[in-house]
Amino acid sequence: MTTNHKVHDTPSKLTVEIGSLKLKNPVMTASGTFGYGEEYAPYVDLDRLGAIIVKGLSLKPRRGNSSPRIMETPAGMLNAIGLQNVGVKSFIRDKLPYLRQFATAIIANVYGETIEEYLRVCEILTAAGGVHALEINVSCPNVKKGGVAFGTDPDMIAEVTAGVKGVTDLPVIVKLSPNVTDIAAMAKAAEAAGADAVSLINTITGMSVDVEKRIPHLKNITGGLSGPAIKPIALRMVWQAASQVHIPVIGVGGIMSAADALEFFIVGARAIQVGTANFVEPRATINIIEGIEAYMKRHNIDEMDSLVGTLRI
Repeated sequence: MTTNHKVHDTPSKLTVEIGSLKLKNPVMTASGTFGYGEEYAPYVDLDRLGAIIVKGLSLKPRRGNSSPRIMETPAGMLNAIGLQNVGVKSFIRDKLPYLRQFATAIIANVYGETIEEYLRVCEILTAAGGVHALEINVSCPNVKKGGVAFGTDPDMIAEVTAGVKGVTDLPVIVKLSPNVTDIAAMAKAAEAAGADAVSLINTITGMSVDVEKRIPHLKNITGGLSGPAIKPIALRMVWQAASQVHIPVIGVGGIMSAADALEFFIVGARAIQVGTANFVEPRATINIIEGIEAYMKRHNIDEMDSLVGTLRI
């Protein structure tokens, strides 16, 4: 196991720490919206990013759902990709070598249908080297509990989190589902079980209908809603979670600009993830980093800690 999780040592106003992981800036790419990193290299200097979170990985490759599986909405998009991915072993063999050349944190998003699957994927990633943290997607259905999502039950969140912490020395980020009544309770469950951070929110379940054919636009019927439409919900949930836990909170959901990102920092997020914006503007992450820098200069803010959680009520 590797214990050196610092990937950038140059002093910067934007430096943040997520557990033992030190990032050059707080801007990450959201899992599932940036491929495995290499796909965006022609458009984005990957060395400038705080972290690249790769497409979610399972123990074995998955083909995902049938098409159509993406639908634009008035303020975002619905997706029902079905967690398609190459599988953890192919990722390590074919994708990770390319990513190792960059001075940017590589975070692997992990999901499973059983506790055992989560743990095995995390063991394989930890042993591989070149992965700096793990993000655990608990929005997946637990096949042993009748398909109930891990992320809707605080006890299941705790069980997954504690299990993963037992098989890795990498920082563990638990990605929370918004499809719950009390997001703070879920964040606290992850924290109590040893999570180094929580990221929120994952997509919100939605649907869209073709009124002429009277059928769902998505083959899967429902999908995950992302983009600007969910930002107010994400912001509210990040504020609620950050007020209840002591570990870092990473804000996700509808962040399209530096102003959006700044809202999340002000309500308590220590870092943010950019997702749907990558499809609209491939350089969105770089624009957001530059916008945060300009804001801090304009307001004479010397470090991220002086900005995080400064909401006045």
